[in-house]
Amino acid sequence: MMRQELVTDAYEYCRQVTQRASKTFYWGSIFLPPAKRRAVWAVYALCRVIDDIVDEAVDGPAVGHLCGSSSPERALDEWREGLTRIYETGRAGDNPVQRAWSEMLEHYAVPLQPALELLDGVAMDLTMNRYQTFEDLYLYCYRVAGTVGLLTSPIFGYHSEEALPHAVELGVALQLTNILRDVGEDARRNRIYLPMDEIHRFGYSEEELMNGVINHAFRDLICFQMERANEYYRKAQPGIALLDTDCQLAVRLSGTLYRRILDRIRLNNYNVFTQRASVPLKTKLMTVSTHWFMQQFDLYVR
Repeated sequence: MMRQELVTDAYEYCRQVTQRASKTFYWGSIFLPPAKRRAVWAVYALCRVIDDIVDEAVDGPAVGHLCGSSSPERALDEWREGLTRIYETGRAGDNPVQRAWSEMLEHYAVPLQPALELLDGVAMDLTMNRYQTFEDLYLYCYRVAGTVGLLTSPIFGYHSEEALPHAVELGVALQLTNILRDVGEDARRNRIYLPMDEIHRFGYSEEELMNGVINHAFRDLICFQMERANEYYRKAQPGIALLDTDCQLAVRLSGTLYRRILDRIRLNNYNVFTQRASVPLKTKLMTVSTHWFMQQFDLYVR
């Protein structure tokens, strides 16, 4: 098979992983220019595949065919070695995600260090299933999601280094949203990502959470967590204007749609145990229209 066909197949694999794993993220990526869209799919596919390595260790087989290792620790080490080799030599081997990364790096200066920190963050799930304070949780959020902002910023293009801390803030906001949406799912895996000291501060308990109890204390706790996520969304907002114009709509749309998940949690009466908060297609279409017209207006008045 010719190199171009291999690259095309690699990006198609990354596209399928992205579409299957995150409809909200995939929806936003559609509004990127084609080359940037493919590169972002490669970044997301890395996130998904290495996360599945850990999920496989906890929940059973997921994408072990991409691991080829006897333990999740060794599999993550192989990814570290593989990514480092790509940066040092350009050689990717047969792995479709790594092949896509190798081609992506020919066009975008995506840094290696955040990718290695991402791997460190995913590895935390192998040894930690409780976080005592938000400071502890923040490190996890930075590693598994803030780093993604640093990886995608060179793909989007930015006009000032000030864009980078905002990219991290958006990543943290998205991860906090994931945590709130997945409280029930995580509990079934014996994982709690809400800070334990805050659970106790609101008069709730670990036992109640593991049993899916929704009461006044739980609603107050979730409201507090949602306000924290919203604060990160607000802090991230100025960074979007620092990105290349052809990416601003996609990034703004992704942030807004993820933020809508918090609204759905409220509409579900804070039931994050048996109802998965998702954004309806009608809301997505209305959000796209609103953001597109706002961007056209901004371009017109400049």
